[in-house]
Amino acid sequence: MPDREPSSASDDTRSTVSAPPPASDDDLAALERLRDAYEAIRKEIGRVIVGQQEVIEQLLIAVLSRGHCVLVGVPGLAKTLLVSTLAETLDLTFKRIQFTPDMMPADITGTEIIQEDKATRERMFVFMKGPIFANIVLADEINRTPPKTQAALLEAMQERRVTSGGTPYPLPDPFFVLATQNPIEQEGTYPLPEAQLDRFMFMVKVGYPSAEEELAIVRATTGDVQHRLTPRLTGSQLLDLQGLVRRVPAGDHVLNYALALSRATRPDSTEAPEFVREFVSWGAGPRASQHMVLGAKARAALHGRTCATTDDVAAIARPVLRHRVIPNFNAEAEGISSDTIAERLLERTPRLPEK
Repeated sequence: MPDREPSSASDDTRSTVSAPPPASDDDLAALERLRDAYEAIRKEIGRVIVGQQEVIEQLLIAVLSRGHCVLVGVPGLAKTLLVSTLAETLDLTFKRIQFTPDMMPADITGTEIIQEDKATRERMFVFMKGPIFANIVLADEINRTPPKTQAALLEAMQERRVTSGGTPYPLPDPFFVLATQNPIEQEGTYPLPEAQLDRFMFMVKVGYPSAEEELAIVRATTGDVQHRLTPRLTGSQLLDLQGLVRRVPAGDHVLNYALALSRATRPDSTEAPEFVREFVSWGAGPRASQHMVLGAKARAALHGRTCATTDDVAAIARPVLRHRVIPNFNAEAEGISSDTIAERLLERTPRLPEK
């Protein structure tokens, strides 16, 4: 059946492009430093990781937006190495948690133990922090652990603190969780519910390298050369840049474009096209619109631009919508994925050319 005409929410994107407010000299200088740091970070990571430029950009966008990511890819694509290399170039503490079916929440968050004071001989409970107390936490194969342990991690992601014995313990700032999932081996796994997946800003697909990239990987990993990386951003600098990203302006036409994409994924919405009604069970919630706008601001800042554009929204729409659009049985029968639906929405949703 033919697609419906774009609804009024999409029509809003045809309005006049609003001029962004002038940026301060300090912000312009910070944008310049961020662009230079981005190029330096890419070069540093490129000394260890071959290719995967789009994945690296999406991870950095999430970091600048204070978001978390799920990386999906088959084993052997250097997902763990990529995350640890990113942490090293950002001069941040890094912890890896290998999830297993017998893991308990305390194995992640920490636990209270009894210790004796050497001077007074008094015994007291002392909280021993778990591996989640790091700037970047790699949750390796997060779908391998039971829901109770998954929930403990996701609660810490949302609240950015851990509570033990009624006492809250704040997590370090900045704080990011980068989780991995294996898409081909599902036996003995506990898939994350959609409501919990929604807490991740991006679902990033890590694909196979090209033939040239794979040759470079084999050449680099079978020799005796080891690279020592130079940190390009400190934690305090990163916190300042996160504030800068929030100050990057986005015109109403950019907000309306993100809103139109998000609302068009909901099959019970009047703005949904016919193919969404036919192939989607559940669409994206308000977090999708928020993350598309934040991600667009971060992408603009990474490239040294003073305002976000609809091109920035379109560039990060797929990783935002990928885990928030749930295809139904009809879609699965015809081989239509959430990526396919997002691609069709990007093709039909009008947007203004930027000045």
